[in-house]
Amino acid sequence: NFEGRVEVYHDGKWGTICDDQWDDRDAEVVCRQLGLSGTPKALSWAHYGQGSGPILLDEVQCSGNELSLDQCKKSDWGQQNCDHIEDAGVSCDPFTGTDVQLCQSNAVEGTVRLAGGHSPGEGRVEVYYNGDWGTVCDDGWTDLGAQVVCRQLGFR
Repeated sequence: NFEGRVEVYHDGKWGTICDDQWDDRDAEVVCRQLGLSGTPKALSWAHYGQGSGPILLDEVQCSGNELSLDQCKKSDWGQQNCDHIEDAGVSCDPFTGTDVQLCQSNAVEGTVRLAGGHSPGEGRVEVYYNGDWGTVCDDGWTDLGAQVVCRQLGFR
């Protein structure tokens, strides 16, 4: 997955990052650290839901060139004046575009992704076609189509 609430591991605990000073340059570093090459976008105000546990970082100010958040200017670990309503998020979306309905049977030939599921292995099938992400119409949709999509995504 290429978007969500950002959590960091420090001193044996996972925790969140406060969105004070959080911007696209910080997102760029997070995407780089995760090995994702999409368009970095910073999201504030617990856009992806509030975390639990400690808020570990605050006032993160990356230049955008760092290899990890650890190299960025920031508050000391655990030093913050925030609440989980301010949990920072990031999208490293490899594709930007609007949803369009695609009912062509050959649409699955493009890149596919699953969206809106509760786990990485489920969700609405979306396909990249002609510069946009779109959904696949369920006319004639069977387990065979689902098997092709699962195989394309690397699932058994």
